[in-house]
Amino acid sequence: MEPLTVTIVYYSATGTLHALALAVAEGAEKAGAEVRLRKVAETAPQAAIEADPAWEQHLRDTADVPVVELDDLAWADAVLFGTPTRFGNPAAQLKAFLDSAGPLWFAGGLAGKVYSAFTASNTAHGGQESTILALSNVFYHWGGIIVPPGYTDPVQFRSGNPYGTSHVAGEGAPGEVVLEAARHQGRRAVETAAALKAGRAA
Repeated sequence: MEPLTVTIVYYSATGTLHALALAVAEGAEKAGAEVRLRKVAETAPQAAIEADPAWEQHLRDTADVPVVELDDLAWADAVLFGTPTRFGNPAAQLKAFLDSAGPLWFAGGLAGKVYSAFTASNTAHGGQESTILALSNVFYHWGGIIVPPGYTDPVQFRSGNPYGTSHVAGEGAPGEVVLEAARHQGRRAVETAAALKAGRAA
């Protein structure tokens, strides 16, 4: 059987979602997958970016991360999306990319894949679960197989979000518990996608 392929797509303004995406990628790679880490294009006005030194610095720090293209979705057996919350919804930058996927969806290129999502908000309970659920609405339309972390690993009883890895950015950078939850989410998506791929090949 061909190696399992995973694309991790994220939007990060100041680095929190980038850190989570790296941990998800680590978990997926350790589970044996070939991984593509991709960011979505920044569409915010330059004046807004320049007004926040952390935002401007993060763009410089991640200049080498490729911008996601539809081919990255078509290539993957599993896709994990990461986004900060924006009033309980995904960031506009990620939403713009999702909205561009119509032709691939219409051709059947998004159906039957494993999908999962992770997020962060500035405040506790700042729309984390509703943001993940909003992304799930997209996966339903795509005919995807949604794989949440649930309570399938001891770390989930410490991190506390069965919908997907989440972090309160206002409390600082993600700590080891959250990063391990992200690694677990990556592993779980790979294990599920691998079982599906093996079953289809049998």
